[in-house]
Amino acid sequence: MTSTDTKPADNDTALTSVNPATGEVIGTHPIADEAAVRAAVAKARAAAATWGALNYDERKTHLLRWSSQLVADSDEFCALIHAENGKPLDDAFLELMLALEHIAWAAKNAKKVLSPKKVSPGAFMANFAARVEQRPLGVVGVIGPWNYPVYTPNGSIGYALAAGNTVVFKPSEFSTGIGNFLADAFAKANPDLPEGVFITVNGYGATGAALVKAGVDKLAFTGSTATGKRIMAAAAENLTPVLLECGGKDAVIVAGDADVKAAADAVAWGATANSGQTCAGVERVYVDRSVRDEFVAEVKKILEKVGPGSGADAAYGPMTMPSQVDIVRRHIESALKNGGTAVLGGPDSVKAPFIEPVVLVDVDEKSEAVQEETFGPTVTIRTVDGVDEAVELANSSKYGLSSAVYSKKNGLAIARRLHVGATSVNSVLAFAAIPGLPFGGVGDSGIGRIHGEPGLREFARPHSIAVQRFAIPGMALLSYSRTQSTMKLLRKLVPFLHGRNK
Repeated sequence: MTSTDTKPADNDTALTSVNPATGEVIGTHPIADEAAVRAAVAKARAAAATWGALNYDERKTHLLRWSSQLVADSDEFCALIHAENGKPLDDAFLELMLALEHIAWAAKNAKKVLSPKKVSPGAFMANFAARVEQRPLGVVGVIGPWNYPVYTPNGSIGYALAAGNTVVFKPSEFSTGIGNFLADAFAKANPDLPEGVFITVNGYGATGAALVKAGVDKLAFTGSTATGKRIMAAAAENLTPVLLECGGKDAVIVAGDADVKAAADAVAWGATANSGQTCAGVERVYVDRSVRDEFVAEVKKILEKVGPGSGADAAYGPMTMPSQVDIVRRHIESALKNGGTAVLGGPDSVKAPFIEPVVLVDVDEKSEAVQEETFGPTVTIRTVDGVDEAVELANSSKYGLSSAVYSKKNGLAIARRLHVGATSVNSVLAFAAIPGLPFGGVGDSGIGRIHGEPGLREFARPHSIAVQRFAIPGMALLSYSRTQSTMKLLRKLVPFLHGRNK
């Protein structure tokens, strides 16, 4: 699927993958046009007959073989992630490790979560047996992001496969080689399966748009809210259901009783890890006035020693998508124009493709730096007078992906007041590393959930079945043969069963 050409390819026919730190060409990939996308979906549809017919234990075996293959090839894979995405090798390995955890969880729990369940038929249908069985949807289309090109799309891929679906995956144009490696490893680990159980289509936005309209049974997308809305509108033409994991502007609340050093350490990492290119990373902090000075000083002290680069000693890598650099710069400038103060870094920290850490304090809440997703190694810190103000400000965002709370005594109570999909208490991003917890947002952060039991159910279709076990003479309620004596009996029973609830 890839070549080692050293010259950029024609964008009409092939996609060039480059190292974001150096601009070096890593490989080229043929672009899938509309016909090629439809052919891939057709291939996945044919493979679905085999994959969907396997039982849960058989699919578990194939998925765990895939995991083992990824472990065997982990050095090569992590080197590719480092080269194509830019993140340090250790971060690449951690991302792979988390993806493996989720593959294992989905593979081992699909049977328990999706096996047929008996349902009580109720008093009036007591002669029936009722059950709900889960069916695979068929072919699931996945459009993945570039910031976590293994972990994030796997929240859809691994769970969709475990539920019995085949998958057509369109990786980001900035991580195409990584996406192909992931799919190739599945095929390599399972040579006995038909081609098409898990395959990729490569390209830019037009390829993704073609996948939305190619007849998939569900489309899972991770990316910007604006693109997510366009995908949802396009999918609506065929009533194709969608799962959208979109933007975030995640807040951290640091209460007066917080462990300040622990909170500062977590915020410093959560705001700058992966060059801040984390949808659930730390973007906003609301810190109680009583600990504000200590907290800001501690964050600054930590981040003064942290910097980007492409070498082994770099804390984080380059900006993967070049156009994001201008957005980060604009947000920093907006923050400073709107009353904010840079206690660390500033506009001069932007040295594309790298951006040094930037800490902005008491920025106006109407600033772009507070309202819009920055997706860079920056953080805004605002002083508040108590938890109530912090909660109000945290909830004022149009986004609602995730959050974190630091409080020794009231962390859980504060977390319950936040209008988000996930919260870590006295930690950041912990929920993303626990496979059994669902992940997804509210508001402009998206629709649906990946991970955990809800993540498996996202890729299954409930089928309700009622089986008449025996007939009761005169009690055929769903028939013209029912008798008046039956109706008289029902009129007596209904008040007895349902009319005494005052």
